[in-house]
Amino acid sequence: MLITRRKGELSEELAGSNLHPLLKQVYANRGVTSLKQVDYQLANLQDYSSLKDIDRAASLVADYITQQKKILIVGDFDADGATSCALMIRCLNAFGLTNIDYLVPNRFDFGYGLSPQIVDVAAQSSPDLIITVDNGISSISGVARASERGIPVVVTDHHLAGDTLPEAAAIINPNQPGCEFPAKNTAGVGVAFYLMLAVRAQLREREWFDDSKPEPNMAFVLDLVALGTVADVVPLDDNNRILVNAGLQRIRQNRGCAGIHALLEVAGKSVAQCSSMDFGFIVGPRLNAAGRLDDMSLGIECLLSNDYAQALQYAGELDQMNRQRRKIEGEMLEQAFVLLNKQMAQLEASEDLPDALALYDEQWHQGVVGLLASRLKEKFHRPVIAFADAGDGELKGSGRSISGLHLRDALDRVDKYQPGLIEKFGGHAMAAGLSIRAENLADFQRIFGEQVSAVLRPEDLQNICETDGPVDEDCMNIETTEVIRYASPWGQLFPEPVFDDVFTLSSWRIVGEKHLKMELEKNGSGRRFSAIAFNKTDEDLPAGTDQVRVVYRLDVNEFRGNRSLQLIVQHLAPAAQ
Repeated sequence: MLITRRKGELSEELAGSNLHPLLKQVYANRGVTSLKQVDYQLANLQDYSSLKDIDRAASLVADYITQQKKILIVGDFDADGATSCALMIRCLNAFGLTNIDYLVPNRFDFGYGLSPQIVDVAAQSSPDLIITVDNGISSISGVARASERGIPVVVTDHHLAGDTLPEAAAIINPNQPGCEFPAKNTAGVGVAFYLMLAVRAQLREREWFDDSKPEPNMAFVLDLVALGTVADVVPLDDNNRILVNAGLQRIRQNRGCAGIHALLEVAGKSVAQCSSMDFGFIVGPRLNAAGRLDDMSLGIECLLSNDYAQALQYAGELDQMNRQRRKIEGEMLEQAFVLLNKQMAQLEASEDLPDALALYDEQWHQGVVGLLASRLKEKFHRPVIAFADAGDGELKGSGRSISGLHLRDALDRVDKYQPGLIEKFGGHAMAAGLSIRAENLADFQRIFGEQVSAVLRPEDLQNICETDGPVDEDCMNIETTEVIRYASPWGQLFPEPVFDDVFTLSSWRIVGEKHLKMELEKNGSGRRFSAIAFNKTDEDLPAGTDQVRVVYRLDVNEFRGNRSLQLIVQHLAPAAQ
């Protein structure tokens, strides 16, 4: 791993502000030049009016609300889809609609999105309108089937569009052709939120709200927007940070939904100290576990519950599923390493690891291949697609990419190079899903590898760790740590600050069988800092030296009522490296 330091130049505005000195540099390192970029007031939120089709969609949904017709929400089986679904139902209820239901395709029976088969299932409940959330932009045949059955469809999605769009009543997607909405990184839950804002405006114009149906303050669902946005790992641009910050504030003030609070509690996390990192690493995985292993309906019910005891019961079940998911993932990771070792053994001695990895094992779980691809991508810094057996000779794959390769575009090039090789695909720059026939796996591995190699440069395949440099010893304290922690929502493309410096390794021990606890001394000052490296042992320590270069983030350790500074170590290397 190559460690480099970000070198953002302080603008005059940042330099002259009263922000903490360390925070000024952290912001500059992320391209912040104006205080407005870190002013997270909702008044700065991007207006929905430039979303293509927004007026048509809002008017149509408002019609069905005022006429008390049945609306069915068709969701997706990940955290973005679950939060989108829960948000839509909560908003429609708040608008006074009583006839609402939802349907989430089981990934093992129906796969992703509004397929014709899902439309047939949906039709059994006789909906007057279908609204998709976090899916639908590629559901050409599904929307056509709904049209045949006389059911109009409003698509809300954020995934990239293909060459052909579904013939829906309206499509709300910032990434569809002709949409001028500037916040292209909005997650599915954010798109759903914007539609509900427009619907509320329509209802207000119609004087729908009264004493029996008071107009809701839409901030009441921002906790869901925040969770879905972070959990879907979309880039946290200026607009997304406003949404996430507002949701975090509600949760910290104990004003979030019962389900999110319950998911934090079962994980032993504080509601008052909730951060965007908790969404990504604590709440999101537990919510996703339902869709990965069983049925996302459990996760949606948790988010919809207004009874904390009931929500806590749902959260407990999700926590157990997440433990099961981790076990399956660990077993699959071991199997993947065996596969890779076999693959490497077949290469000529002069050859390196391929530029792209496309792996399959008949025992792998459909719901966990995405996580497996993510782990392998992190370890080998290569685009990875992991496949699982979907039955009837079909393989379903989930892929993760690295900077420099737009994964959906790469799959599009494979599809155009050999039409029919991929049965269906979709996704984003950094993540995508696809289906192929089992007999085509070898051809896909070859062509996908060729397409990736044609795009990536050798330097793209080098694993680079970017840090914010060293921290002055005067700033190595709890106060600075909390300033950094709560200053901004941290996430994709606006990463949580990590620092690096050279320390003397004073002592170490193994805790919990697989974690490395250390005492580090900085600059020979005699001051020691407690540090911990999770999932590392003494085998990860540089050999033959006590001078180590440490990549770390600042954290506060709380134990038996005592609070102390702790360094969370992400990487260890010899000081000279």
